Amino acid sequence: MNRELILKIKEDFANDIISFVEDRDMPVFVIRREALLRFVTFLKECAEVKMEQVTDITAVDWFKKREERFEVVYHFYSYTFNHRLRLKVNLFENDAKVPTITEIFSGANWFERECYDMYGIIFLNHPDLRRILLYPEFVGHPLRKDYPIDKRQPLVKLRRPEESRERP
Repeated sequence: MNRELILKIKEDFANDIISFVEDRDMPVFVIRREALLRFVTFLKECAEVKMEQVTDITAVDWFKKREERFEVVYHFYSYTFNHRLRLKVNLFENDAKVPTITEIFSGANWFERECYDMYGIIFLNHPDLRRILLYPEFVGHPLRKDYPIDKRQPLVKLRRPEESRERP
């Protein structure tokens, strides 16, 4: 992504950007949670940026290392311009909620469900926020740093594929 475009983004979102770095020639923006939907919409709709795909959404647990325990990390790609961008939103443990971006990028659906399943991040207004990798009775979120390594989970009866899974 060229310097002029990065400067334009910095200018347009000056009040929403917490920090900016370049990592391996990829711009990395840390933004306020309240700006997420506006920022992601801009990335998709701005003719000079034109991010057509969200390639990944994950989280980082900074347990006992930062005041804001969680960091939700988004990766975007533009087929048109062959450039990438990383976006981060920091969250406190007692308020680990962020708006869903599924209305902007439908491909975010499963990534957000995985983050919910593994870290317990709540994606507000998600169309189907339920576990995707673990069974509904699973207790806790196994990628959190405080998840006990020897924790036992409840045994559940084997389900048939046609049986629907319960929603949270």
